[in-house]
Amino acid sequence: MTRRVLVTGGSGSLGRRVVLRAAEAGWEAVGTYLVRETDTASVRLDIREPADVRRVLEQTRPDAIIHTASGRDRNDWPATADGAAHVSVAAAAHDIRLVHVSSDAIFSGRDADYDESALPDPVYPYGAAKAAAETAITAIHPAAAIVRTSLILGGGVPGNGGGAHETLTHDLIAGRVRGALFTDEIRKPVHADDLADALLELAGTDYTGVLNVAGADALSRYDLGVLVAHRDGLDHTAIPATTIAALGLNRPPVLRLTTDRAKQLLNTRLRGATEFLTP
Repeated sequence: MTRRVLVTGGSGSLGRRVVLRAAEAGWEAVGTYLVRETDTASVRLDIREPADVRRVLEQTRPDAIIHTASGRDRNDWPATADGAAHVSVAAAAHDIRLVHVSSDAIFSGRDADYDESALPDPVYPYGAAKAAAETAITAIHPAAAIVRTSLILGGGVPGNGGGAHETLTHDLIAGRVRGALFTDEIRKPVHADDLADALLELAGTDYTGVLNVAGADALSRYDLGVLVAHRDGLDHTAIPATTIAALGLNRPPVLRLTTDRAKQLLNTRLRGATEFLTP
């Protein structure tokens, strides 16, 4: 019998990849959207409304939920924090497997390297909302899996599966936006397909608690932009560069999620950006 997974945020860049890769992993996927129905999201869901979450779960009756949805902007606490709690309450009430997508944004960067035991110490609102979501889920649905991840890159150029960092790189090179990529902000970017496969794999297990799922390479946002430019045949020398320090920003400089546990637990191989961005 085919298992059914509900993918919140199925119209988003990550949720879309989860829905598209679900059949290969043995799942029937149902994706949700808030604003506009897409080919991967057919059920409207407002995670800010507990009654709406209950309605969708009763309508779709999933065996598992992969919660990729969050706020429409990075300061949307009602969706990012409260929404995760609402999904958790409904999942726990129906004893539904829950896999929640969190972020390395919950950390300040003070320690640089973070394993699954690291406690959140966010320094800006999005990280605080994601940390609050983790706290709520741990209390409400302790059997859930909480996946901390990093920068997510898509499977193609902007408009064809590319991630936000790829889009920004293209826009900066073309002069469509002002700004720069930081040379001192280090992350471990993950391919959207690798992350999607890991989430689906976890949905079929009974793993509980936090798991770091990130790419193998620690790179600056600028170096990542250079890789994107090389892959897409763009002039990398046109990418503006700066540092967090030079601008005096309160942003975590170095966040490296350790992935030893994921490597032992998962069959999914988490590639590094230098591998998946090389033509």
